[in-house]
Amino acid sequence: MNNQLLHTPEGVRDIYGRECAEKQAVQERVERVFHLYGYEHIETPVFEFFDIFKKERGSVGSREMFKLFDRDNNTLVLRPDMTPPIARCTAKYFMDEEGPLRLCYMGPAFINSSSYQGRLKETTQTGAELIGDDSADGDGEMVAMVIQALLAAGLQEFQVELGQVEFYRGLLDEAGMDGDTADTLRCLIEEKNFFGVEELLSELSIPDELKQVFLKLPELFGDIGQIRLARTMTSNSRALKAIDRLEEVQRILDIYGLGDYVSYDLGMLSKYSYYTGIIFKAYTYGTGEYVVTGGRYDRLLEQFGKKAPAVGFAIVVDRLMMALARQRIDVPVDMVSTAILYDDGARSAGIRLAGHFRKNGMAVQLLCRTAGAGTEDYTGWARRRNIRNLLVLEGSGERITAYNTLTGQADTLAYTDYMPEEENL
Repeated sequence: MNNQLLHTPEGVRDIYGRECAEKQAVQERVERVFHLYGYEHIETPVFEFFDIFKKERGSVGSREMFKLFDRDNNTLVLRPDMTPPIARCTAKYFMDEEGPLRLCYMGPAFINSSSYQGRLKETTQTGAELIGDDSADGDGEMVAMVIQALLAAGLQEFQVELGQVEFYRGLLDEAGMDGDTADTLRCLIEEKNFFGVEELLSELSIPDELKQVFLKLPELFGDIGQIRLARTMTSNSRALKAIDRLEEVQRILDIYGLGDYVSYDLGMLSKYSYYTGIIFKAYTYGTGEYVVTGGRYDRLLEQFGKKAPAVGFAIVVDRLMMALARQRIDVPVDMVSTAILYDDGARSAGIRLAGHFRKNGMAVQLLCRTAGAGTEDYTGWARRRNIRNLLVLEGSGERITAYNTLTGQADTLAYTDYMPEEENL
């Protein structure tokens, strides 16, 4: 056999065994939080038309998308981002709905980025979108859900950083700056490249007072008190409204009792141009990248024909799982710990016994002995599969030998010791 067939392409991986069970358990915990907040599940296709994610939508660049063609030669892409498809879907099915929509999702996303440090090109993302609510309460609900979802997953030490793209864009308008220059400045500020910011600004003809604000942006991070200092640096009304909004969100999170999990960074500026207000990312130990990203996108749905504000976030489940593993946080899972092995003559007894266990919520594997295979072959198999208990029914199944595959201990009991009399008719 060609060993190459056993390998996955670069940037994707197999998940199995306990790791897969733990991932499923964490996803269920997170989705439980969404449900408690009143969010309903939505599913969109794994691939969409290319235009859903084109540059005007503010999603990832064309080179970072996996592209394919259908039979009619339409260009399709594997979705790199969950938000534009949900915006499309909402505009299609809820065009006339004026009240708020609370939607949540779980699924894979694909970004064809350069591989380094084991970065995955396929990730599982789960998240929520609140559509039709432009209030600070909506922003606060999103951030509160992020915090409670991470707590439910098992994380204890993490921080959610909040930014406000309107602060930066208000300054850009005042400076008359746009296009490539604005994009370059954004990257330099996000990277906290003080010297790069200074060098770029020295080449521009803008007031010195405004230059000083841009120069200070990489330093404007910390608690809400630090962000309030930004008020003293500008009189730009759009920028000041952005500070007002962050202060209101902080008050809301304090009511939730979650304000201590939040910090602020006015130099956090997403590359996704569809964001229009608050943006946020969550960080923790054990992964060099954010585990959650989100923000407000009040004009994205307009591109699909529905005028509605919206705010949402995505949890990158794979990064969350990496953080849990590296922080040695246990994720309890109910793995299969029991198997029943029966001879041909004990088939009826074996199936009925397995049915009894399953009826009572106990997972069990059922095996018919292969001709010529000894019990020691099956105890070895069970040990390798981390199955602790092997129940062996021999003959017609009147008696059962129970093996503890970890200790080697064996006990023989009557079949009726396992099965209630009314089920053993």
